[in-house]
Amino acid sequence: MSAIKWTKEILGRYNRCPENGLVVFCGRAVTGDGKERRVRVDFEPIKPVHEFVYLCDDEFRTDHLEEMLLADEETYGFIVIDGNGSLYGTVQGSDRRVLHQFSVDLPKKHGRGGQSALRFARLRLEKRHNYISKAADLATKLFIPHGQGRPNVCGIILAGSAGLKTELMRSNAFDQRLRQIITQTVDVSYGGDHGFQQAIELSSETLASVKLTKEKKLLQEYMNKISRDTGKFCFSIENTLQALEMGAVENLILWEGFDMNRYVMRNKLTGEEMVVHLKKEESGEECHAALPGKETGTDFELVKKESFIEWVADNYKDFGCDLDFVSDRSSEGMQFVKGFGGVGGILRWRVDFAEINGDLEQVKELDGDDSDCDVGDYYDEYGFDDGDFGL
Repeated sequence: MSAIKWTKEILGRYNRCPENGLVVFCGRAVTGDGKERRVRVDFEPIKPVHEFVYLCDDEFRTDHLEEMLLADEETYGFIVIDGNGSLYGTVQGSDRRVLHQFSVDLPKKHGRGGQSALRFARLRLEKRHNYISKAADLATKLFIPHGQGRPNVCGIILAGSAGLKTELMRSNAFDQRLRQIITQTVDVSYGGDHGFQQAIELSSETLASVKLTKEKKLLQEYMNKISRDTGKFCFSIENTLQALEMGAVENLILWEGFDMNRYVMRNKLTGEEMVVHLKKEESGEECHAALPGKETGTDFELVKKESFIEWVADNYKDFGCDLDFVSDRSSEGMQFVKGFGGVGGILRWRVDFAEINGDLEQVKELDGDDSDCDVGDYYDEYGFDDGDFGL
């Protein structure tokens, strides 16, 4: 009831409905420190809304807004057909979906005896024809929904064994509207889900505008720089932030499901601020424990807590780099997430992080030494001026 009351207050500020409609989110949210606060968000969507939606739930539902964003990406339909069955799927942006899949048991070219060769050949051709007809009917139902006069995809990629996919394309049962938008046919070695993945890779030129293909190319370039040991790469939050501060990052790559929070903590005595990154499920106590000086009783207070993804999205332009979000739906994306932590970048020049971190540790040791050795003497050994360490 309180949410309805707040919503009425929001609607009172409008004397007419915006051109594209109105979206209102209203409710209560629990903050990181356990306190409850009121959340009210209202805005005009980027595209017109054509239906009224009223939902009460324990979370804000953004499905309709996500569909508006996905509508900017072209959708391609895939039909993977072989002697064991057929698979129907779509690729839209980085979203790879299997719509339907069924199996079939077609007779082989040779019988076991007990029947004439002509009868066996006739039965085999009949089952093959029925299989092609069923595959064509399902393609029409999935890619031309009932009540729509046109396909819901911008292109069809046919994949599978050479004979069956050609028969399907030439079959009278295959809808003419789908035949007109066939953009490519590819031969794949497998059927089912493995064949679907192989078909996406083989049709990469056709799907050049699809985010999934762009994502794979970007990650392949990243992996190539690592395999060739060029030094023009970084991974982990620590090294990536160092490279950002140096202005060395050309392409910042971040997993869209990166589950880190960024904590800004302030020393109550000195006023010095420090930044700590922890996983979202970790508590504030673990954040304090990660700060230096806690063993000596130094007291810190929380200044700000935000998602690392949101902080990067708001500030990446200040570092002069491009930001690319990737998913874990491809093999390269899964390797990037599991092997490299889901954060990294392609650098403009070679950076030796081991040497940088080693020098910093040695400087700390010198700074804490009671001898007469000056930190400046350490730098002078390498011929650097004082201004060379602006970073």
